[in-house]
Amino acid sequence: MRRRDLLGALAGLVAVRPVTGRAQQSPRLPTIGFLGQSTPSVERQRLAAFLKRLSELGWIEGRTVVIEYAWGEGNSERFAKFATDFVRLRVDVIVTSGTANVIAAMQATSVIPIVFAVAGDPVANKLVASLAKPGGNVTGLSTVATDLAGKRLELLREAIPSLRRLAAIGNIGNSLSALELSEVQAAAARLGLETDILTIRQAEDIPSAFETLKGGAGALYIVADPLVNTHRDQIQTLAMGARLPTIYNAREHVEAGGLMSYGPNFTDLYRRAAEYVDRILRGAKPANLPVEQPAKFDFVVNLRTARALGLALLPSMLARADEVIE
Repeated sequence: MRRRDLLGALAGLVAVRPVTGRAQQSPRLPTIGFLGQSTPSVERQRLAAFLKRLSELGWIEGRTVVIEYAWGEGNSERFAKFATDFVRLRVDVIVTSGTANVIAAMQATSVIPIVFAVAGDPVANKLVASLAKPGGNVTGLSTVATDLAGKRLELLREAIPSLRRLAAIGNIGNSLSALELSEVQAAAARLGLETDILTIRQAEDIPSAFETLKGGAGALYIVADPLVNTHRDQIQTLAMGARLPTIYNAREHVEAGGLMSYGPNFTDLYRRAAEYVDRILRGAKPANLPVEQPAKFDFVVNLRTARALGLALLPSMLARADEVIE
């Protein structure tokens, strides 16, 4: 079966619904509370990977496990509400991603196991005591988001040799995003690039952030977080309108029109998160499950977008890409 067909079939398994009391009607089945960062459409591939791995491990939705879904849409208030709802429903494990989501879940419970499929620097953000010994009710998979900023800028510079000025956009209300923006500025300075930082705190800030650009920027670095991911289509549309090549952290953003991405393979992280859930549902304690780092990193290029922007990417660069979208 082709990958596209497989993802479509898996997506059909997901009943997108608000948190309900259904879990209480099936007390004999273990229940997973899945708290998504953004929307079902944005997270479709990651969720499909999670569900597929669960089924391989024997957890079939509606037969051997119940899954309650909630979608945060990049809104911290929604994260907190849904986390509380999951505690009220007495789910057996909460699965989420992103530091803000994990913190919301931790504030709601110190007892129910929490598995994060993606979180940046979980030790510094006090999600766990250490990577080797998490110590509490939380464990999962860590990314190295800020460490990759320099690599992404090098790729932009290779794609656009004339690049002299860089724009970067991120949610300044997210501490991890703020840290990555600082790393982008430092990495840009090392490469001799000037930077324009576009800061947002809510969706309404996005258009005005682009209006602050004074011209001259040759590319746009997008700092991913739940808010940015939820509104990626708007950001990408504005970037294309400004003729700005973009770089992201994940391949699905390139599928949505971004020029390129470099970062962890997020579908792989979600598959591995399912393995944590399997072990917890079979009796393991989060405190004893070490936090793991990404095992796969992908470099993805959208050749259609490059052509639309009039960029002639070097064959040597395309040859190094893990995937070229044509």
